[in-house]
Amino acid sequence: MRWECMTSTELKQAVRKTKGVCVIAMGVIEKHSEHLALGTDYLNGHKICRLAAEKEPAVVFPHFYFGQIYEARCFPGTITLKPTLLLELCQAVFDEIGRNGFTKIIIHNAHGGNWHLIDFLAQASLWEEKPYNLYIQTQWLSQERQKIWKSLLETSVHGHACECETSITLANDPTLVKMRKVPVKGTKALGRLNHLKPFFSGISWYSDFPDHYAGDARKANLEKGQKLMNLMVDNLADFIKAVKNDKTAMKLNKEFFKKVRDLNMKKK
Repeated sequence: MRWECMTSTELKQAVRKTKGVCVIAMGVIEKHSEHLALGTDYLNGHKICRLAAEKEPAVVFPHFYFGQIYEARCFPGTITLKPTLLLELCQAVFDEIGRNGFTKIIIHNAHGGNWHLIDFLAQASLWEEKPYNLYIQTQWLSQERQKIWKSLLETSVHGHACECETSITLANDPTLVKMRKVPVKGTKALGRLNHLKPFFSGISWYSDFPDHYAGDARKANLEKGQKLMNLMVDNLADFIKAVKNDKTAMKLNKEFFKKVRDLNMKKK
């Protein structure tokens, strides 16, 4: 069920039908080498959410493409927001989903660079009690599905606009892929900051992949993409079902915030 495709009355009914579960794919707009569209992440992520919601009913939030992608600001087409504005925007969107009656919001991360942001948003939800819970799908695949995924791939380096991402995009919408523009060589991490490991910095990704391409997309194809996408869809559908049946997280949240209120009362 797509939020933007329903009437107001239908959306209200969908809250009940899905047991208050809404799924949002958090992507970004960024360069994907020379052969993939700027919107690859959010377009693929939204499609995966839609297919998963067909297997396990949930409402899918409209395209959302604001996320952490500051490492690509040097490339044309990238869209970034001021960090504080980005945090406020994400929290405001979650609040609006909650205001519409959804009590369980599943975040499907459609962009690897969003992980730190999404983890922080989840922890920041303990700052103020909300009528909803955030559920983060922290792994795209189960261990069993990871083995199948690896068996389908022909290249060893992956990360961005690579064999798997290009294949999935071909499965989603072939018009978003220009195979003739795939670089003639794959790319590996340059390791320009290896002397500092273990280490992380905002410039870490750029230091390894200055052309915003990690892997080798020459082995990508539609059939492979369909199989890879199905693995992600099935995994997300399983997660939606688990969240739908969960009765513990909300109880723990209420327990936590009661202790917060009790502590504040003692201070007074």
